[in-house]
Amino acid sequence: MSFQVVIPARYGSTRLPGKPLVELAGAPMIRHVYERALASGAGEVVVATDDDRIREVVEGFGGQACLTSVHHESGSDRIAEVATRRGWGEDTLVVNLQGDEPLTPPGIIRQVADNLAQRPEASMATLCTPISRAAQLYDPHTVKVVRDARDYALYFSRAPIPWERDALDMETAPELQVCHRHIGLYAYRVGYLKRFTRMETCALERIERLEQLRALYNGARIHVDVALEVPAAGVDTREDVERVTLTLGAKRANP
Repeated sequence: MSFQVVIPARYGSTRLPGKPLVELAGAPMIRHVYERALASGAGEVVVATDDDRIREVVEGFGGQACLTSVHHESGSDRIAEVATRRGWGEDTLVVNLQGDEPLTPPGIIRQVADNLAQRPEASMATLCTPISRAAQLYDPHTVKVVRDARDYALYFSRAPIPWERDALDMETAPELQVCHRHIGLYAYRVGYLKRFTRMETCALERIERLEQLRALYNGARIHVDVALEVPAAGVDTREDVERVTLTLGAKRANP
């Protein structure tokens, strides 16, 4: 089963400008992400960026990079441009791996591609992991997902879903075994990805600030499997840089 990985990597970041080039354990973050993608067994790995500095760094370590439009509003738009420019067929499987996730286990990159390949009825595939702490359930930065009996998404939200009817307040945790955190790793077929990026945004997407709700609103089926390995949090702040650097350093010391 062949699949491609595209890594959207934007230079501008409100909290951490130039984030893809931040050094982690002796190498720029984008290199760590790229190497994770290569280790997944992808047929091709491409960094989709809006900045020549990122392109030059990627090509400098022997990677492939594609300079895309600065007007894209999302990583999906950037990936669709790469797919078009590379002439990938409608049925080509492509995984969207975010450029600020240097600790993503290679196995789950392949897992999400495999899951989509095995389900011709699915428009997209993604992953989740059980929530074990009430604080995580109530954190609006943690995206939650509710699935049906066949593990297809019913809804994604920043709110605590499902909500226990008899909960007295936000301090009361529902039965956490039915609560899942969404992991933002996606697989698409190129044909659907191109159609998706041409769709108008919907109110749900704008309210929740979750792009996948556009797909659900327009009738897509999104398969959501439980991740075989749980990835550590990505990089958004300087504190994250320190945490991830320590983790990568430890991995190198104890391979």
